Amino acid sequence: MSVSFDTSLCRRSLLSLSAMAAASALAGCVSTAGTGRMMGRRSAPLQDPIGPVHIAPAPTDSELAVMYGPIEDAGFLILAVPYKQIDPRYYRQQVLDPTGEAPGTIVVDTPSRFLYLIQPGGTAMRYGVSIGRDGFAWQGNGVIQWCQKWPRWKPPNEMVARQPELAKYSIANGGMEPGLKNPLGARALYIFSGGQDTLYRLHGNPQWRSIGKAVSSGCVRLLNQDIIDLYERVPIKAPIVVKQ
Repeated sequence: MSVSFDTSLCRRSLLSLSAMAAASALAGCVSTAGTGRMMGRRSAPLQDPIGPVHIAPAPTDSELAVMYGPIEDAGFLILAVPYKQIDPRYYRQQVLDPTGEAPGTIVVDTPSRFLYLIQPGGTAMRYGVSIGRDGFAWQGNGVIQWCQKWPRWKPPNEMVARQPELAKYSIANGGMEPGLKNPLGARALYIFSGGQDTLYRLHGNPQWRSIGKAVSSGCVRLLNQDIIDLYERVPIKAPIVVKQ
């Protein structure tokens, strides 16, 4: 069954997506970090029932150093991630799509701590994530209704009730200003379901040690470098499926 979605990107630019797609088709490449730099190595075909699927090789150490290197963004300097201290399976990379969902769909595999952005041609971009701890995780189907660069953090009233010290950042008080210490990090993608805000987000994460773990209050965290990359790729109103 086909799924339709608005092709306006979160960053509201189709031009660079078209250029990326054209370069990928010509060179068999995929993009790396949010800089839009392309991997120059030839992709390796994997056999599929409907034909070969081209997957870019896993990034080299030098490519990882660029992907997870420092980024200056909107006046903020995001520090390099010590990626060698993270399980390599959580590095951003192109993989064979294991979900069967339509291109443009985001799938969060919470047991495996992976987020997939499904691409045409049987592939997906895979990112390592941290997820909500027991009792706080969300699951279901929704859409990415809104995307925001350097968002304000407004903890839900239920969270403020559990942690009164957060009252100064409450919705009524306007939230926490954007910045490197803001729990939402460099980008946030807002999940709606049935036309309602679920209060769950895909967002950046200044705590790289949390990747691969269940530690948050329900939201799905990515490294700041990865959420910037995802933000550049995701269509507005992209379907999202969160699986437990």
